Amino acid sequence: MLEIRYTWEWPVRITHWVNVLCMILLSITGVYIGNPFMTASETSQYIMGWMRFLHFSFAYLFTVSVASRILWMFIGNHHASWRAFFPWLSADGRRNFVKMFRYYTFTGKQISYEVGHNPVAATAYLGIFMLFLFQIGSGFTLYGQFAPGGFWNSLTGWVLVSISSQWLRLAHHGVMWLLAGFFINHLYSGWLMDVKERNGTMSGIFSGYRFIEPKDL
Repeated sequence: MLEIRYTWEWPVRITHWVNVLCMILLSITGVYIGNPFMTASETSQYIMGWMRFLHFSFAYLFTVSVASRILWMFIGNHHASWRAFFPWLSADGRRNFVKMFRYYTFTGKQISYEVGHNPVAATAYLGIFMLFLFQIGSGFTLYGQFAPGGFWNSLTGWVLVSISSQWLRLAHHGVMWLLAGFFINHLYSGWLMDVKERNGTMSGIFSGYRFIEPKDL
């Protein structure tokens, strides 16, 4: 008989959807800043100014959201814990990682049934959080150039000693496309596991609940 388990706590769900919103808005505004695809018929339209304002505003929101999710890794339940993102530290985790990796690469048919993230997904999310932190750090480093001696320039200006702003801007832009690719794969994988496991993978990120068959665990 299926068990209903409260898996994703509200801070996890809220930060998840805030991150989604921020990634979409930051990508659209970031692409425009790098390559303006709309022209203003008169200066009062202030299109670039609004795009930059939105980009910087959502950058702050994204930073708060990511910081909140990282904090929750230390005070949330075990599904949200930082330990969940290092499954390969245990023998069971390594075994389940190989099983899920083979399933994703069409070399195996068995899956690792988990209440929370499966080992491959958890490892991927760890990488995504690293990319989030890079985007935040590189973004505010570039932002600080517009106010020499200001807060962000004083905090992150040392980065530009070892890498030029143009290379940092290119890396910031490139990681945006990596995250866009992850976004597509994330939707596919979530839908795939929802169909395969029938455990509410997709609905769980709205409600927080997953439906578990105990004998599968």
